[in-house]
This record gives sequence, structure tokens and C-alpha cells, in this order.
Amino acid sequence: MPGPDLDIPRIFNVMESAHRIHNPFTPDKFATLGAALRLQPGMRVLDLGCGSGEMICTWARDHGITGTGVDMSRLFSAQARQRAEELGVADRVRFIHADAAGHVAEEKVDVASCVGATWIAGGVAGTAELLARSLRPGGILLIGEPYWRQLPPSDAVAQGCLAHAVSDFLVLPELLGSFGRLGYDVVEMVLADQDGWDRYEAAKWLTTRRWLEAHPDDELAPELRAKLATEPVRYATYTREYLGWGVFALMPRLGAAV
Repeated sequence: MPGPDLDIPRIFNVMESAHRIHNPFTPDKFATLGAALRLQPGMRVLDLGCGSGEMICTWARDHGITGTGVDMSRLFSAQARQRAEELGVADRVRFIHADAAGHVAEEKVDVASCVGATWIAGGVAGTAELLARSLRPGGILLIGEPYWRQLPPSDAVAQGCLAHAVSDFLVLPELLGSFGRLGYDVVEMVLADQDGWDRYEAAKWLTTRRWLEAHPDDELAPELRAKLATEPVRYATYTREYLGWGVFALMPRLGAAV
């Protein structure tokens, strides 16, 4: 059982409290991904860093899968359970409030996913290795990861995208090639678009403004006021122009040891 203090930094719980999806995907992108994976009733899905559970809840509704999500945000875990109830799939999905790092399914799954939280295992390679421990033979790994739409001209521009350096991410062809070097075939991909980025980023601004109106004296208020004043310009200047994001479906190459 997780400790009572296990959680993500509070600022993310505040800024994304109204989000159903905590990445640049939109509901139609998750629908596209579910169809692309050819999900069938009864398939088992594990989602590490599941956020508010939208992916596996909607897949349970639309495709009849069963699923388990793991996330260390108390708020998002509670929202995921509520979403499962709303969609009538609480008997097919469960959500665990825990640190997803090192989590391995008790029973092998058909799809093992980490969509936008590869930091849980130190990056793409470590996350693929972790997910593979839960995967049945013939199953599919899902990795959600940023990439450079265009290469930033300097580390300063990369930092404007909230990266540390240009070297943090790859351009799309190099990212796809990196999966092959890990011993995987890329068998599908669905990429976010700029509207998805807008919905992910811009939705934070209204949530932040409403929160500030309700909590003007909170200790977090000065930091959030500063973010509200600067984030729209930063996002439009940097992230929206340079950063892409996608979910990549991988299968171990035949005869490859991964």
C-alpha cells in the first residue's frame, strides 16, 4: 500500500485538476489508437502513470478490455475511479495509487503502456524493459514520448520547451530508429497535433485562474500567478513550435532478445 504522503508535486495537481487527459492527446486520438491496436474484448491492459484513467476507461467502454492503471497522484487516481463509474466500467478496470516505477503485473497483459511518464524508469529504454516484464508473448508495448518537430537551435530554446537541453529528445526519425536499436519493431504510431497541445496546455490557464480566485492566500499562489502571466507566451513561442508528442506501439523483433 502507498504511504499517505505519496503524491506528485502539488502544483501539477492544481494546474491539471480539470484535465481528463494529462498529455497532448485528445479523446479522438485515444479512440484512433485503440482502433489501431485492434483491441478485442477481454484483452488485458496495464497503464503505468495512468493519470486520470481516460485511456483505459474509454477502451473498456468501447472495446471491452480489462485494465489496471497505476499513478502516484492521489487526485488523479480518485478521478480515474470516478471516471470508471461514470462510464459504467468499474467492474472491468481498477486503479492503484502507487509509484509506477518497478510495477509489474501479477498476470501477463496484452498491452503494457507508459504514455508520457518514461521518467518512471529513467527514460525510454528502462521503461520498455519494465513494461516488457508484464507483457505476454505477442503483446504490444506502448510508449508515449516527446520528440522535436524541428531541432531547437540552442539549449536555451530547448529550455523554453521545459527540456534541459536539445539532447533530451530526438527528432521523429531518430526516435523511431532508437526503438529498433532496443530490439523492437514499431508496429503503429499515433501523433498528437497542435490542437491537442493547445487543449493540454491552454486548459491549465483557466484552471489556474479559477484556483487563484478561490485561494488568493495559498502558499502556492505567487508561483501560480507568475505562471499564469508567462505560460501563454512561453508555450506559443517554444513548445508549440518545436515539440511533438506521440504514442508508439512496439513489439519485440522476432528472434531478438530484449
